[in-house]
Amino acid sequence: MQHEAHAEHTEHAHHHEAHAHHHGAHAHHHASAATWPMAAQATLHCLTGCAIGEVLGMVIGTAFGWGNLPTMITAIVLAFFFGYSLTLRGVLKAGVDFRSAFRVALAADTLSIAVMELIDNGVILVWPSAMDAMLGDALFWISLAASLVLAFVVTTPVNKWMIGRGKGHAAVHQYHH
Repeated sequence: MQHEAHAEHTEHAHHHEAHAHHHGAHAHHHASAATWPMAAQATLHCLTGCAIGEVLGMVIGTAFGWGNLPTMITAIVLAFFFGYSLTLRGVLKAGVDFRSAFRVALAADTLSIAVMELIDNGVILVWPSAMDAMLGDALFWISLAASLVLAFVVTTPVNKWMIGRGKGHAAVHQYHH
């Protein structure tokens, strides 16, 4: 009986060691696989959530007649919400429990969304009259599009750097298989 328990423990230890080795190789593979297309795809994913949140925030702020500050805060909060939600949806689809999936989404998207929102809102703040443009104004859409393009250009290298270190969207890639 003791021999069986030792054999089972040894087998478990070897399995664990092989599993740990596999994860080490897997993490190394992700660390070396940071390509520009991968970074651009991660950034585009973030951009989608940010754009949905930004536009919805502007619509809500305009509909309620809010000023620039509460409208911008609402847009930023919604950008994070939709950015996280898109990642969360994919990870939950892979069968991960909500709490773990939420942690993956936070790890994957926080820096990317923060950089994107900083650039996006910074451009809108410094663009003459962009803060006062209404949804029906061409200036609103032109300044939003330009700010999102610039945010994409700035955020893509950030995502490449993160993925190359096994961080950011690298945390999500294991759930895409």
